[in-house]
Amino acid sequence: MQRRGLHGVQPFLKQAQNQQPPRIRKLRKKTIADYPVKLRWIPVLSFVLPISLIFDLVGYLKQIISFSKSYTSAAPARWQCSQDYPTPAAAPSRLDGLVCTARKPYVTVGIRNMDYKRARRCEVDLSAFNNVLDIDTTRMIAHVEPLVSMAQITRLTVPMNLSLAVVPELDDLTVGVLINGYGIEGSSNIYGLFSDTVVSYEIVLADGRLVKATADNEYADLFYAIPWSQGTLGLLVAAEIKLIQVKQYVKLRYLPVRGTLNELAEAYISSFTGSTPVDNYKLHAKSGINELGCCNNHQNMELQPEFVETIIYSPTEAVCMTGWYASSEEAKQNGNHINRQGWWFKPWFYQHAETALQRGEFVEYIPTRDYYHRHTKSYFWEGKLILPFADQAWFRWLLGWLMPPKIPFLKITEAPAICNYYHENHVLQDLLVPLYKLPAALEFSHQELELYPIWLCPHKLYKHPVKTMLYPEQGFESH
Repeated sequence: MQRRGLHGVQPFLKQAQNQQPPRIRKLRKKTIADYPVKLRWIPVLSFVLPISLIFDLVGYLKQIISFSKSYTSAAPARWQCSQDYPTPAAAPSRLDGLVCTARKPYVTVGIRNMDYKRARRCEVDLSAFNNVLDIDTTRMIAHVEPLVSMAQITRLTVPMNLSLAVVPELDDLTVGVLINGYGIEGSSNIYGLFSDTVVSYEIVLADGRLVKATADNEYADLFYAIPWSQGTLGLLVAAEIKLIQVKQYVKLRYLPVRGTLNELAEAYISSFTGSTPVDNYKLHAKSGINELGCCNNHQNMELQPEFVETIIYSPTEAVCMTGWYASSEEAKQNGNHINRQGWWFKPWFYQHAETALQRGEFVEYIPTRDYYHRHTKSYFWEGKLILPFADQAWFRWLLGWLMPPKIPFLKITEAPAICNYYHENHVLQDLLVPLYKLPAALEFSHQELELYPIWLCPHKLYKHPVKTMLYPEQGFESH
């Protein structure tokens, strides 16, 4: 894992403090696309929400059936996939020989352009690979296929007091997306990224072979190369992922913070390290705190929050949240407040957290599965851009049970002009920033974009035997 050091810290903090205020930009002229974007709530309310509900119900029934499908019964499908694999040598002349999945671009959760799928490609249909094959409570392993969603697996494991170590917040995120791309959650400060919790991959290679890659077998190089590969090295058909023991509730502490962006960054870092950035760099050798604020020795580990996130609402206001698993007995003790965040009428989570700026610091208990999927109902804060009134109490009580609209159906209802409008005017971007550069990064973001809220979440960074897509900064390595 990567470790912080004192070297290079002060220049970045000084740079952050000396940043200029944001430039004054000219207002963008309105275009014809502005009007259908503002009225987009009409097709969303009348078509997308009802069809999303039907889709959810059908998906739920399919998931119940898939729970009974074992690894053995699903094996023929993986074997057939490797047999039917359209290798470049056998590709028809009308195709270019390159292989990709047959999953349509509009089905994915992301907004990335996928024009390569519209080219002449050999497509492989993996739509049936959506089964939880096994929950091994002895090895503490979940054996799943790539189209298993986070909602699907938490619905099965949480009642058993088990969970994936890292459960990204949105229901429809799938195992394949999180492995081939980027998967982070509030528990990543302890367990790393989603791909860091994977034990093995079953991959169909370009020549049609089905192989199992682990960290210590002959395909170890493939094992470390799969994360971030976006499916370019082979087709993922199954994975084994670590499970952990969990409790029925998450005890969540909300801490409001006011100050400059530099002070907000310091408060965020302090929320899971117990000290300021400079203090951390000075103490890292003694206390064993690595680059992302995760404690290495046993004594500090007991104090480490199991969940960490911060939402910056403006250049001067933020709320830091830290959480720990808690038993049902603890949550139901007299004086403790239980927030069943999963109910349809509840305020959206980011707005609920924002109330800490008026209420002050407070603690509450959230059912574990409700906490895992706390941002689903509103897609963080994207939901308000689609349905501006969906966060209002009247809508939440009357129609909140229809939320959220399914992203595939949102994409289907996007005219090309609206799609281009979002590509040109909408910012939805993940940034990986070394912790000691966070103050400067926030200042840069404010100067260049001036967009809020901003979601902050730390993750542990591991050093692997081979160089991967994401690796420790030179001079900061620590085993």
